[in-house]
Amino acid sequence: MSMLQPFLSGSTTPSFPFKRTVLVCCAPSQPSHVAVANGPVLDARVPERTDIRIGLPSKGRMTSDTLDLLKDCQLSVKQANPRQYVAQIPELANLEVWLQRPKDIVRKLASGDLDLGIVGLDTVSEYGQGNEELVLVHDALDYGNCRLSLAIPKYGIFENINSLEELAQMSQWTAEKPLRVATGFTYLGPKFMKENGLKYVTFSTADGALEAAPVMGIADAILDLVSSGTTLKENSLKEIEGGIVLESQAVLVASRRALIQRKGALDITKEILERLEAHLRAVGQFTVTANMRGSSAEEVAERILGQPSLSGLQGPTVSSVFCKRDGKVAPDYFAIVVCVPKKALYKSVQQLRAVGGSGVLVSPLTYIFDEETPRWRELLRKLGL
Repeated sequence: MSMLQPFLSGSTTPSFPFKRTVLVCCAPSQPSHVAVANGPVLDARVPERTDIRIGLPSKGRMTSDTLDLLKDCQLSVKQANPRQYVAQIPELANLEVWLQRPKDIVRKLASGDLDLGIVGLDTVSEYGQGNEELVLVHDALDYGNCRLSLAIPKYGIFENINSLEELAQMSQWTAEKPLRVATGFTYLGPKFMKENGLKYVTFSTADGALEAAPVMGIADAILDLVSSGTTLKENSLKEIEGGIVLESQAVLVASRRALIQRKGALDITKEILERLEAHLRAVGQFTVTANMRGSSAEEVAERILGQPSLSGLQGPTVSSVFCKRDGKVAPDYFAIVVCVPKKALYKSVQQLRAVGGSGVLVSPLTYIFDEETPRWRELLRKLGL
């Protein structure tokens, strides 16, 4: 079983803005020593304050997507001054918004300066480093999707290497000449290599684009976030089988101590979570309404349920439509209401017409609230409440 021993080297390369971190495999009999730079700040205390604080990304695409999601949930963020890093969400009294760098959000959650935060799962994993005081409240906010992946050149000695296993078995890597990997993920990178048995690896961190490192001879491979993969292709790099460290997207994360100890934190978390869940569940869903003749609600429901695209969330709603004839009020039609996903919308309308539906109306859904949010029950379980 291979062991890894990371250490810092003072050497730098003047032709490229890299700092060098060397990772060397040791013999099995030698213990492994792990040195973590800029790791999570641990503090058993919850700082004394009465407000609840949530950290949001301060710059870039994640910022705009986060603010848009909260706005769609009727939780618009209001800044008195665009240059200030503190804001409010008027709908949530006693909640203070801090606009921060994603890695600082995770660190401040660990230290107790923040109670909640929205960041990428990759950031939580890298800077949280397995800290059990960080609790995932919602693990799929459906934006910021990417993957942390190992990429190697398409040419040279890597031309016929297409998997992590093949990369590990290459005879080129020795203690004197290890595989050089450029990455900004100095915790997840070594951890991934150790878990996958790569014996001789060094890591270097870069301030600029990693994709240039292999072609400049600074590194043999890179470990970086990938969305579409276009940038890798443009730089003659390729992902390999087994080389994905993790799949990432935006998540809502919280301080365990704050949720348990700070007054009001759990209540605010529940409201934010329920709003997020209700909106995300409704995205891409439509309400389809139609009128249909039938002898009874049961008979109409039978016809509807015979169509595969018309089952809805829990089944169709069938109710009587009353009209006045010869001075008397009597049911003449039945109104059908069913919820369908966008991708099945036209097919659902066709099936509804086929069983006698008419006057079909379609409208998008904004929220779908459950009786109780499943993720809320899971959060209480994690907290032991």
